[in-house]
Amino acid sequence: MVVDPKHASVNGRKRSQRPQKSHREVADELRARIRSGELRPGQRMPTQARLADEFGVERGAVRQALRILQSEHLLTNVSKGAPATVAPDLGPSGGLTGPEAPPLPTMVALAPRIAAAFAEPHVEIDALCLTSVSLTLAIGEPLRQIHAGQLKPAKVDVRVLLPSSDIDLAFPTPVDAGQDGRLQRRWLAHRNAQVQVLRHNLLALRGTHGIDVRVTFRALPFTPPVKLYLLNGMEALFAYYTLTRREEEVDHEPLEMYDAEGTQSMLFAFEQGAGLRDTTFVEQSHLWFNALWETISSELSLTT
Repeated sequence: MVVDPKHASVNGRKRSQRPQKSHREVADELRARIRSGELRPGQRMPTQARLADEFGVERGAVRQALRILQSEHLLTNVSKGAPATVAPDLGPSGGLTGPEAPPLPTMVALAPRIAAAFAEPHVEIDALCLTSVSLTLAIGEPLRQIHAGQLKPAKVDVRVLLPSSDIDLAFPTPVDAGQDGRLQRRWLAHRNAQVQVLRHNLLALRGTHGIDVRVTFRALPFTPPVKLYLLNGMEALFAYYTLTRREEEVDHEPLEMYDAEGTQSMLFAFEQGAGLRDTTFVEQSHLWFNALWETISSELSLTT
């Protein structure tokens, strides 16, 4: 089931006794309003006092939330004084693209790009990743907009390449090579759960909205050191999986491991038509993805 974020209108109502939101939750709600068009480019934001009243938080939390959105180029003129302004030109994909686009964490950059892709009549998304958790989360917003009647694509094609369950992963992997397979079993269960959720949420659009949906997963015989998202043949989003050593509890026991936090990987955007470099990168990325899909990939098994 898709969980719909709540988009309450900005008003001056008094603070309630509900649990206080964090500054990140405030940023998430305001970001969603900007992405949906509820807060329009060039529009002045409500005052920090009004936002603090609405969300039931201190002004310091509001200021932190506004600074996050300013760092994402969604707001300008953020200060303690006058209200901030929604950035006047977010571009066709909901943000700067091509050579001018700053790299941003996957969970910041991917969702607006996916939402923009779903505004087209025929949505085509190809993804190569480790578990598809970022893709599943990012698709939540356009699904919400479809259920709210704000988007209605006629056709959706999604292809995802993931590591096979038959290989020894390069990561996540225990620091001690003599460890048992607990970490691989946990990763496999997580990968399978994301596949099932993503498939279910997308295929449900057939029955609820009559959208022609195809979702296909295939397995790779290696652990991808990078992630790649290709959107509507026009955009390529690329990030490195950067490994770190950390300790985490697995099956109630601490385990030292090498792993990468994919949701925080810095995503670089390349757009067809935004110069020779970008156009060539998008074209070569499609060729590379299709070559993997058509040659060494195999049917994805969900068995554990």
